[in-house]
Amino acid sequence: MTTLLSRKNFIQSAIVACATLCVGVPSVLAQTSPASIGGNTLHLTQEWDKTFPKSNKVDHQKVSFKNRYGITLAADLYLPKNRGNQRLAALVVGGPFGAVKEQSSGLYAQTMAERGFVTLAFDPSYTGESGGAPRHVASPDINTEDFSAAVDFVGLHASVDRERIGIIGVCGWGGIALNAVAADKRVKAVVASTMYDMSRVMSKGYNDSVTPEQRAQTLEQLGQQRWKDAESGSPAMFPMFNVLKGGEPQFMVDYADYYKSKQRGFHPRAINSNGSWTITSGLSFMNAPLMTHIAEISPRPILLIHGEKAHSRYFAEAAYAAAAEPKELMIIKGASHIDLYDQVDKIPFDKMADFFGKNLK
Repeated sequence: MTTLLSRKNFIQSAIVACATLCVGVPSVLAQTSPASIGGNTLHLTQEWDKTFPKSNKVDHQKVSFKNRYGITLAADLYLPKNRGNQRLAALVVGGPFGAVKEQSSGLYAQTMAERGFVTLAFDPSYTGESGGAPRHVASPDINTEDFSAAVDFVGLHASVDRERIGIIGVCGWGGIALNAVAADKRVKAVVASTMYDMSRVMSKGYNDSVTPEQRAQTLEQLGQQRWKDAESGSPAMFPMFNVLKGGEPQFMVDYADYYKSKQRGFHPRAINSNGSWTITSGLSFMNAPLMTHIAEISPRPILLIHGEKAHSRYFAEAAYAAAAEPKELMIIKGASHIDLYDQVDKIPFDKMADFFGKNLK
């Protein structure tokens, strides 16, 4: 366990680099999450508990739906108040990785609803108010399915034109969004904002710094961890995430500034604010590259948005290079990775509204 939790160990450093994998203390989770730990009986919070102010330009509803694996997902549905009886274009929003719908994805969803779209921000399987057990597990397959299940749900809504559905993925869910859209031809356009390629960072480390020998060692360690989890009957967790001890790189300081600040992005159900992932959660990402089929999104358009100063900028640049036309890479001058979580003066909402307005016709 000591070796696994070392900051020099690949899987931990990769996960730290994408500000995701961290430990949930069961007692804390039980006190703060209204979702059933067992999975499918959800008790959704009805009061406004977002990290951003409620808009008077949209109607908000708490909703739930099942994905293809039978896991019940919790979501926030935002509808423009002046929608009338017309069927509107819809956007499904997910991310960041380790966040909840009360944070960035909800801000994106509500703001885009103000611009005339029906929007749905959801909690992924095993996290937030959504179902699934054990808690705090991620999966490239199941989380990709979560996007398509959200498309299922929103496409059946009476206010939605199911032929005009787009997706927005933020941070680690940017890469998952691109993977989902490559397979789900119902989605007509996609935006990935301040994206991470989770499979790349988990399999190759930050800036592809992991050697084949280090990868093999990590897989060996994770195999041994599986024995320990099997013997104990429950998965072990990483230590609490975003607890600064001094000497961290600036992007880690930025993550803590967002996720730990009650004046900014802290939410008790968010893994990145108040917990962590299981140690073995990243295992499946190491062998399932998310960008394999990105060119198959074409001829549907891709808009990649990233901060000029973001440590993660190379993920968007690589995705742009691998994608086929039509595609666009928009670099926000002076912005960091975290700025595009909640800084409304830097997030290009007007650009996104124009992009979806032109491509969801």
